[in-house]
Amino acid sequence: MVEIDIEYEGALHTRAVHGPSGAVVTTDAPKDNMGLGEAFSPSDLLATSLGACMLTIMGIVAQREAIELKGSRVKVQKEMTATPPRRVAKLTVIFDLTAEVSDVQKQKLENAAHTCPVHRSLHPEIVVETIFRWPARV
Repeated sequence: MVEIDIEYEGALHTRAVHGPSGAVVTTDAPKDNMGLGEAFSPSDLLATSLGACMLTIMGIVAQREAIELKGSRVKVQKEMTATPPRRVAKLTVIFDLTAEVSDVQKQKLENAAHTCPVHRSLHPEIVVETIFRWPARV
């Protein structure tokens, strides 16, 4: 179990402290929902969690397969619903990967991404589109 302690600081800002490490994350409501957009919004953190989780689980498989993913990147585009109730409607996850791998390794890494715990925890109404961009083989 991990504890995260979150304090409301006023003006739609929160401060979260990760129990095991003491790392701090702050949030602000987005500009389109009464905030100033001065930090990640809570739903931005959801999108961030998905991308980071997918890349981390790929990293675990990469270590096991002796594949170097260092320098690989993921970009997550978050789209909210246009009509109430307000919620995340779609997450587009775009990977730019650095490793030249076989088709079998590519499949293992992509499967790992799709089975990360955050991905599996998302509500089924959230559309998740995933794009993997691998280096061109010479």
